[in-house]
Amino acid sequence: MTASMVSVCTSASKAATRGTGPTRAAGPFAYPSFASYVRARQPVLLRTARSLTANPSDAEDLLQTALTKTYVAWDRIEDHRALDGYVRRALLNTRTSQWRKRKVDEFACDELPEPDVLPTGDPAEQQVLRDAMWRAIMKLPDRQRAMVVLRYYEDLSEAQTAEVLGVSIGTVKSAVSRALGKLRDDPELTPVR
Repeated sequence: MTASMVSVCTSASKAATRGTGPTRAAGPFAYPSFASYVRARQPVLLRTARSLTANPSDAEDLLQTALTKTYVAWDRIEDHRALDGYVRRALLNTRTSQWRKRKVDEFACDELPEPDVLPTGDPAEQQVLRDAMWRAIMKLPDRQRAMVVLRYYEDLSEAQTAEVLGVSIGTVKSAVSRALGKLRDDPELTPVR
C-alpha cells in the first residue's frame, strides 16, 4: 500500500509537471512539495485513517481519497505547516460521507437474538492436539506434506496446489488421499478420534 499510494500521488504530480494534468491560466500544476509531503507524513496519516475504519484496505482507500482532495486544493492551502490538520479533516469528512451514504436496514423485533454460545475446549488440550497434528504432518514425505499444507492450511484448491507444485490435479488428489490415510493411522492422533 505504501509504495502504491506514494507512486499514485507522485505520478499524478509528475503527470501534472509534464503538462498532461489539469491546467490553469497560470500554467500546469507542479507540486513536488506534495510528493515529498506524502512520503514524509504518510505513515502518520495512515494510522489516523486506520483509527477511522475497521478494515485496513478501507483505511488505505480513505487516505488515498483524502490525499487526492489535498492535491486538488494544494494551491489554495496557504499555510503548509498545517497540512496534517487539512488532511485529517479531509479524512474525517470523507469517512463521514461514506457512512452517511451506507444504507442500514434495521428491523424491530420482540426479542433480541442471542448468539449461540459455542463450547470452547481447554486451550491446553487444543495446543496438545495442534502439536500432535504437526508432528504427524512432519512424518509425511516432503511432497505429501507440501500438498497437505497447501490444501488444508493454506486453503488452496486442488488446481491451485497442482499449479504451485507443478504437478497434475490427479497427482495432488492421490497424494493427499494417501497422506490423509497415513494421518488417520498415526498412533499419536488415535486418542483424538
